[in-house]
Amino acid sequence: MNKLFLLFLAPLLLFACKDKGKTPKPDFVKGKNYFTVMVDGDEREYYVHVPESYNGKDPVPLVFMLHGTSGDGERYYNISGWKAIGEQENIITVYPSSWRYCYISDGKKKNNTRWNTLDMEYCANENPRDDIKFLRTILAEVEDRYQIDEKRVYLVGFSNGGGMAFRCAVEMADVFAAIVQSAGTYLRDDDFMPARYVPITYQIGNSDNKFFGAGARLPLASFDSLLRNEPSFKKIRLNHARILKYSTEFQISGDTAIAMTANFPSIPEEDDREFRIILIKGLEHQYPNGSNHPYKAAEENWEWMKQYTLP
Repeated sequence: MNKLFLLFLAPLLLFACKDKGKTPKPDFVKGKNYFTVMVDGDEREYYVHVPESYNGKDPVPLVFMLHGTSGDGERYYNISGWKAIGEQENIITVYPSSWRYCYISDGKKKNNTRWNTLDMEYCANENPRDDIKFLRTILAEVEDRYQIDEKRVYLVGFSNGGGMAFRCAVEMADVFAAIVQSAGTYLRDDDFMPARYVPITYQIGNSDNKFFGAGARLPLASFDSLLRNEPSFKKIRLNHARILKYSTEFQISGDTAIAMTANFPSIPEEDDREFRIILIKGLEHQYPNGSNHPYKAAEENWEWMKQYTLP
């Protein structure tokens, strides 16, 4: 056989062998998808949005959006604004539903969907579900179905979902490149040992009655003093600094008519990450989507998150 022909043929054979070893992705449906998965004997559900520009060949980013108390995946599929950002930026977005529990809040029994954030007081005989296992199972399934850039997987959580987002920053630091907590976090003084220290944002409205009490209107011009002295802000600032290795000191920027941002440098300072606290004017206890408030959180969150990739 001609040597020149063999030289030409060899790369083709190598490519064919490599291609043969790949696991082909199944057919996919663009737009809204509904899936269920069994986790520890329970059927759990989640929604996936596949953007029109997804071609099934090129790896794309993935964003999880976690709802708050009494919500579900479908509701936040519809109202969070992430579906639109997914279409605009060619991102696959995922909206899981939490489990329904009987739990104690303010001394009263309640029954709602909630994420297991480790700081809940459950009713007697209640069985807390392993939501970390649930989210890891979803991720494995989504990566089997779609071409996902594994270094560009992100998570956003609202309210109780924000508390779950903090838990994910500790227990799924190997998975998420960056995380956003919206109007929810972890406020106990426990110590944790994350596998890595995640870039993280905490955002909240200055009129959030669940955190600041009825009729709250925290002045954005006093953000520096609020971060140092207001009990919730002080706890958030110190907990994130201690657990995720950030400075307790910060620099403030922004517009008091819209939102103010406090940036906390990492420890060590040369690490490529940051912690931010954002105070949004006129926002109550909501994930702002441009309709319920002018601030478009999904758009703002993505602009910040997309700068980070998993090491």
